[in-house]
Amino acid sequence: MAKQVQPISPVKNFFAGGFGGVCLVFVGHPLDTIKVRLQTQPVPQPGQPLLYSGTFDCFRKTLVGEGVRGLYKGMAAPIVGVTPMFAVCFFGFGLGKRLQQRKPDDILTYPQLFAAGMLSGVFTTVIMAPGERIKCLLQIQAATGETKYSGPMDCAKQLYREAGIRGVYKGTVLTLMRDVPASGMYFMTYEWLKNILTPEGRSVSDLSVPRILFAGGLAGIFNWVVAIPPDVLKSRFQTAPPGKYPNGFKDVLRELIREEGVASLYKGFTAVMIRAFPANAACFLGFEVAMKFLNWIAPGL
Repeated sequence: MAKQVQPISPVKNFFAGGFGGVCLVFVGHPLDTIKVRLQTQPVPQPGQPLLYSGTFDCFRKTLVGEGVRGLYKGMAAPIVGVTPMFAVCFFGFGLGKRLQQRKPDDILTYPQLFAAGMLSGVFTTVIMAPGERIKCLLQIQAATGETKYSGPMDCAKQLYREAGIRGVYKGTVLTLMRDVPASGMYFMTYEWLKNILTPEGRSVSDLSVPRILFAGGLAGIFNWVVAIPPDVLKSRFQTAPPGKYPNGFKDVLRELIREEGVASLYKGFTAVMIRAFPANAACFLGFEVAMKFLNWIAPGL
């Protein structure tokens, strides 16, 4: 059973989650760029080597060819979207917990926490899908050598001009398939780890910074173990030319399995795992710090 320290406030979750999301992007974006480039690199011609042989090769080539700025390509889109996105994510989790409580001091089970996390994944898709589409297109254009978009706003305008709102929200179903189960795992794992890391007789709210970082980092890893296969499909689908996959993710899945095997569903695994721990540790630490601040300045909110 998970221990609730105080009444749940979705409003506080909203503001604290936004701050946690900003922390996550600053720490994790460079490896997100590597992940997307690995997932979307073209299949080489017979006898030709892959563009990137692995995570560290991609990191080295990006750094040498584009400098540190290359690792932060496309960050403006997630920064603009991440504050409301993580705010909505943590709000959805707080609301999901609140809806399952009959009384404010009810203790939720881990399956209930998983369900609350799944609700947060539904909430975030509205913001996440277009942000991910723009981010992925900006991240891969430098690798292809073609500069079609001058920045996030230009990318959004061109997508809307070419295909309307459907073009901007391309990949929404795959974003849902990734984020709903992964968010359930994310929040449930974090709450579980917080409980087992809390010393006997102490409150979860008094957890030390290293333990918060450890719980948040491992929660991020568990999240991505669930999320990577649909994330690979999403990245490939969102960056494909119009009309390439008329049947959506089914066509992407068939092509990947046929050409590269089942292992292709875990493309970018190393980059994701290296990124997952520090980025999500930073996210949850930012969230917990913000929550303590909000509880101090607005205890009744």
